[in-house]
Amino acid sequence: MGLRYGDPMGAPAVVVRPVSAGDAWAVSRFLHQHLNPRVSADAWSLLLAPPWKADAPNHGFQLLDGDRIVGVYAAVYSEREIGGEPVPFCNLAAFCVLEEYRPHSLRLVRALLGQKGFVFTDLSPSGNVIALNERLGFQRLDTATTLVANLPRPAGRGTRVTTAPAVLDRVLTGRDAEVYRDHRQAPAAQHLLVGRDGAHGYLMFRRDRRKRLPLFATPLYAGGDAGCLEAAWPAVAAHLLLRHGLPLTLAERRILGFTPGGPGRVLAQPRPKMFRAEHVGPESIDHLYSELTLVRW
Repeated sequence: MGLRYGDPMGAPAVVVRPVSAGDAWAVSRFLHQHLNPRVSADAWSLLLAPPWKADAPNHGFQLLDGDRIVGVYAAVYSEREIGGEPVPFCNLAAFCVLEEYRPHSLRLVRALLGQKGFVFTDLSPSGNVIALNERLGFQRLDTATTLVANLPRPAGRGTRVTTAPAVLDRVLTGRDAEVYRDHRQAPAAQHLLVGRDGAHGYLMFRRDRRKRLPLFATPLYAGGDAGCLEAAWPAVAAHLLLRHGLPLTLAERRILGFTPGGPGRVLAQPRPKMFRAEHVGPESIDHLYSELTLVRW
């Protein structure tokens, strides 16, 4: 049963209901039509069917006027290990309500946040959602970011960059291997491995748009040897430019663990990312298991 708000004179009720697997296609079409038409309905549907295993109670919540979808707050669930204990996460992934139904928006938010025991993340909030999140107890993450040029410099002697799945499967171990297995079928996540002096670094990244230009690499996860990725960054940057057509990297220090050298500038207003949790700190929040890995826009 959904939460019903109707007219006492018998007008149809506006109802909040969980998004089930059976609702996925209708919800995906709604997001395509009303949130971002550049993302196809098929692509939105992958947001509601992530490739990793998760005990998901729903796929978010929807607002219905009769049988018509008039609002959606899609969610992506995962279970993470923090301090040796499993912790359930709920990623607030895509929020869209038709203008005439905006007074009901908060009901979707409350339905999601009313689920107890979750760490909530919102990694691409925009507009009024940022202030709303802050009123609801969300904290901002440190998103200090440097915009770095990817230059076509030759790789140093003994440095090699590869995207071959067989090599990634063979080389990655431990948490890196788990992260890669969970995300290798995630549509927006791309993966590379760099080897140098017997060590290796692992980078997961996505292609991002700024001012409608899809020219930016955004790191989502950095693994492997702590210093290898930094030392071999010139080879990584050249690979991003020459193989992926990405002339710029949005280097968020919290994710990479370092700021790449070379031409660049610190962003005055990096895009916010937020979370809400009772017993988990910002050091445990990353970009994984989220819309950033699942949706290309």
